Amino acid sequence: MTTTELSKLIYSKYGMVTRARNCYLYTKKGIRLTDLFQENGRAILGWHGGSAFTFLKNTLSKGLTGSFICEDKSRLDKAITKLFDNETKNNSRTVFAFSSKAEALKAGLMFSSQNTSVYSPWNQANIDYSKVDSIVMQPPLPWTQTIFLTAVKSSLINANNLSDNKIELSNTISIPFALETAITKSIYNLISEIPLRQEKDWFIYDPVLTKYWTRKGPYLYPKMSEEKYNDFVKHCLECQLIINPNYQMPSLIPFGADKGVFTKLKNNPFSF
Repeated sequence: MTTTELSKLIYSKYGMVTRARNCYLYTKKGIRLTDLFQENGRAILGWHGGSAFTFLKNTLSKGLTGSFICEDKSRLDKAITKLFDNETKNNSRTVFAFSSKAEALKAGLMFSSQNTSVYSPWNQANIDYSKVDSIVMQPPLPWTQTIFLTAVKSSLINANNLSDNKIELSNTISIPFALETAITKSIYNLISEIPLRQEKDWFIYDPVLTKYWTRKGPYLYPKMSEEKYNDFVKHCLECQLIINPNYQMPSLIPFGADKGVFTKLKNNPFSF
């Protein structure tokens, strides 16, 4: 099932979404839906975007919406460096933006074919990202479905006698300044949130969810066959739960949700 198909199902059953906040969507028919899809994880910090959208609004209010350069991109580079490397003098990263994950990975592999990784916050693989040469990630901001970042150790660029403005990578994109400001703030928000979310915040939902998913940290991987999955997506929607429509991608624990949001799924189990 595609995201578009899921959106149409939500609309046909519950009407338009009129508000989105934290892990909840509120619809025209007065229904509150619990979101485990979270835009493939981009809304993992919540739909409201917190202070990131405040930064976006403030930048827009200044009229900074043109193609002109408003500030160098060092602020985004510094935020990413702090996320992965704790921003030390001898360890910094240069960030490139792409409109697809494939292009972002291609760029990462160009710099380091043996040491490139995709980042997911609260990953349970115990990866020391400070030792990874090239890291691909999407910003933790809902409004970034076509933005992927490749963070490359600046030492790799320096080793090849390249400066930031002389690197020629195919298909890089320029992020509008207002949106780049919001993305930068979202990275800092993620840095602040990382130590606050732990195993104790996720396993409380296990009694219901582990019947249908294998949980790894906050990530949920379906146990049923792919053939059954579309029916499960529809079943969850009947229980006022939105899950990832793509079988290959995980759903996420709705951080901070009351355990009661899963009562309907508990009382109306899905057979697979």
